[in-house]
Amino acid sequence: MKDFLKYLGSILILVGVALLALYYFGNLQSNTVLASAGIIMIIGCITHIVINRKVS
Repeated sequence: MKDFLKYLGSILILVGVALLALYYFGNLQSNTVLASAGIIMIIGCITHIVINRKVS
């Protein structure tokens, strides 16, 4: 379980990047996808920092 928690932030960042790729290649015109991708990436960065301080 600690191994999964260690990489949770990185997984969230990759989900955000996948949403950005979906926006780019899917020709979507809504900014909702961009906003959700940005929020997920910020949460992923914060999660990565906080969890790696506590797990290590």
